Amino acid sequence: MSKVTTFIAKTLSFRLSLRIIAALALLLMLALTTMFYFSRKAVREEALQNAGQTLEAMVEHIDNILLSVEQAAGNIYWKMMERTNQPELMETYAQKLEECNPYITDSRIIWDADSNTVQAFAQWTTPRKVGNSKENAVVTFSLPFYDKDQKLNILAIDVSLNLLSKIVLEEKPSPNSICALLNKEGTLLVYPDSTRLNMKLISLAEMHDHSSLMEAAEDMLAGETGYKEITLDGNTCYAFYKPFKQTEVTGRAMADLGWSAGIIYPEEDIFGNYNQLLYTVLIIAVVGLGLLLLFCRLFIRHQLLPLRQLGKTAQLIAEGHYDETIPESKNQDEVGRLQNHFHEMQQSLAVHMGELQQLSDTLKERGEVLQAAYEQAQGADRMKTNFLYNMSDQMIVPVKGVLEGVKTICNNSSNLTNEETDEMVDEIMRRGGKVTALLNQLITDSEKLIVESH
Repeated sequence: MSKVTTFIAKTLSFRLSLRIIAALALLLMLALTTMFYFSRKAVREEALQNAGQTLEAMVEHIDNILLSVEQAAGNIYWKMMERTNQPELMETYAQKLEECNPYITDSRIIWDADSNTVQAFAQWTTPRKVGNSKENAVVTFSLPFYDKDQKLNILAIDVSLNLLSKIVLEEKPSPNSICALLNKEGTLLVYPDSTRLNMKLISLAEMHDHSSLMEAAEDMLAGETGYKEITLDGNTCYAFYKPFKQTEVTGRAMADLGWSAGIIYPEEDIFGNYNQLLYTVLIIAVVGLGLLLLFCRLFIRHQLLPLRQLGKTAQLIAEGHYDETIPESKNQDEVGRLQNHFHEMQQSLAVHMGELQQLSDTLKERGEVLQAAYEQAQGADRMKTNFLYNMSDQMIVPVKGVLEGVKTICNNSSNLTNEETDEMVDEIMRRGGKVTALLNQLITDSEKLIVESH
């Protein structure tokens, strides 16, 4: 991690690229968030509209099937009324209903029916099972009539709930959607799982502990129109529902069946394409930002190339390579002007360094001359010292002799003869002359040294 941090800290182009990409990513995120927020809202509204249209189509389709059964039954019914005194023929008419309508699974006449079971002239009864199989549930349309003996009879026409479910489910709006039709008792008349037909939806919700589905079932039984967000098997779904109403047709016995139609949309079916588009856009955005980061890195690195060259050249100049050449730039931007200023500065520095070098050489030469003069002066000084030492050494003996002779004359003047005194005076004068000669030689040699030093 420290290597990456160090690399970022030392690489200006990478830092600039990261800042540019961060700004673009922020703007892109805001734009995408706004776009997908309103898109999701639009998809949701469209799903509501499609659900309403699908429910209308579903109700219309089921009602057309029921209406075709009712019309077929009505056509036969009036023919049967003309032959109430011919029971065998009436049975034949009833059986022909199965041939003329593909939705009818069975038709029969219930002779001498209980009057307490008939509440209306024509009605659809509560579903019932035929046989032991759960798939053999049917809903029955009944037409009561009286024979010549005024006995109540019923023309009963069965429509298979399984067949009705298959027909309706073939037109379901999405691959995973569920269409359902409830009667007023909450029994399933249409459902994709045929084993659940003739089963109460509330019981099904209790069985799977779907509280949200229970609420939707209660609204459907109350005849309400709307939708609810529910959870089925851990998946979020939307349940759309509305009451089932028969289409008014001339001659049709209208009745409030109390049925309710519903469609369950999985969220994946509603927002599947939206989510796929979202993921695709996000992937494209991430890849695009990565490529843009690479492009910015290369572009900025190329633009900062003169700065890197200036940095290297400045490092060499700092190390003492003042003649290192900085090329001129033809660019008129800030980097180009900076490079040209560095070029002028380097040339000026080179000139000053040349002058300093020349001055240094001159000072070095003069220093060498002064050093030679100094050494020569030191030699002359040593010569003077040696000369004075030699002259002093040569004068010591005569001076001592003079002093001794003078001392002897002074101390023994009464005891000396004239001849001895004269000899001693002559010796003193001889030695004094020698000292004088040495002094004259010292003066002469000193004058010569002074002349030579100048």
